[in-house]
Amino acid sequence: MKKPLALIVDDEPDIRELLEITLNRMAIETCTAEDIHGAKQLLQHNLFDVCLTDMKLPDGNGLELVDFIQTLATPLPVAVITAHGNMESAILAMKKGAFDFVCKPVDLSGLRVLINNALKLSEATTKDRRSRHLLLGDSLVMQEIRSKINKVARSQAPVYISGESGTGKELVARLIHQHSSRSEHAFVPINCGAIPYELMESEFFGHKKGSFSGAISDKKGLFQSAEGGTLFLDEVGDLPLSLQVKLLRAIQEKKIRPVGDSQEISVDIRLLSATHKNLSDMVQEGSFRQDLYYRINVIDFHVPPLRERPEDIHGLVNHILARLTEANKQEIPLLSTAALSALQQYSFPGNVRELENILERALAMYNGSRIEKEDLNLPKDSYLAKPPEFDPDSSSLEMHLEKIERKAITQALEKNQWDKIATAKHLGISIKSLSYRMKKQNIDDSS
Repeated sequence: MKKPLALIVDDEPDIRELLEITLNRMAIETCTAEDIHGAKQLLQHNLFDVCLTDMKLPDGNGLELVDFIQTLATPLPVAVITAHGNMESAILAMKKGAFDFVCKPVDLSGLRVLINNALKLSEATTKDRRSRHLLLGDSLVMQEIRSKINKVARSQAPVYISGESGTGKELVARLIHQHSSRSEHAFVPINCGAIPYELMESEFFGHKKGSFSGAISDKKGLFQSAEGGTLFLDEVGDLPLSLQVKLLRAIQEKKIRPVGDSQEISVDIRLLSATHKNLSDMVQEGSFRQDLYYRINVIDFHVPPLRERPEDIHGLVNHILARLTEANKQEIPLLSTAALSALQQYSFPGNVRELENILERALAMYNGSRIEKEDLNLPKDSYLAKPPEFDPDSSSLEMHLEKIERKAITQALEKNQWDKIATAKHLGISIKSLSYRMKKQNIDDSS
């Protein structure tokens, strides 16, 4: 069986030798280069399985090599070696497509884990990577999302999944895990808003027996439970600032310290996080740490609301009805043209989750073989409003968009009896953002 081949790029002979010895002991053959020019020549004449490159090289920056590798016909996983504490370079490298990073001084046990994960990528590419039967929809945006899932699954970079409640953020996270080199290990999801404040640190990092009242035995935390796999933090915006500090350190150092323990424990996990909140606004308000935001948001993944892809509703309806009727051993009913049209014009504030609830209710209410519009029982005030057409002869594009924004804000304020907190939540923005937009549009409480 052919041995894997690794490329090591570093201008320090001692580092090159240390990395060579470590990889050779893992039954991995190596080639070395001391600068970017030499590395590019080797890459053009050899098929490597993995690359390790220092950030500072005599003829340039390791990021240039990361960019070059992404242009190859068969890109390979590349990990950058960066100075301790220089997380900005590591984050930038992963944004450019680097697989992972290693901090100096190089921790050899962590390096072995990284290399093994990188080599598993070639095995992962032979798996069935289709996600169409799980993440439904033939719209262009859903095709792009499925393609992006396959792409980000090849990295170890943290992914921040944004989107409204009910859009399928956890499903996207699970698919990223299933298509990754970590798929044989655990996927550990946790809703950060569901953990009592006083138990958060113990839940995340574990605790030692006797470390606090009620700690009658040692307990593993979520990080240890996800060892080798993926940790998914849903509603990460609900984390208190005190835990955000500890989470940031755990991500950067790849180590945790259980409550009551004096020793740190190395952990190997990939972090995925999600929230329906606007983390950027929370950073501006001071309720979410900026350094943690940049650390978890290496790859940004937005899941669109259902109202932005009405062409997918028909397929979703068929799939959901088939699943619901199979569970209840019913015959699959037809959906009338009027009922389908009503669903395609509905705004779905609860997204796919709400569609499931609507159809489940309709199955209990309909009479006969078809589900009619009346059986859906849709709220009358939640249909999509047709935006005014743009007339370039009467106004500029900027003025046209301002009119749409003003109308949307005014309608939301009226619907929520001018309660700014409720209005901001309804619009999916922060109170600070709402206040700014109201001031910009000259909207006050007496409007």
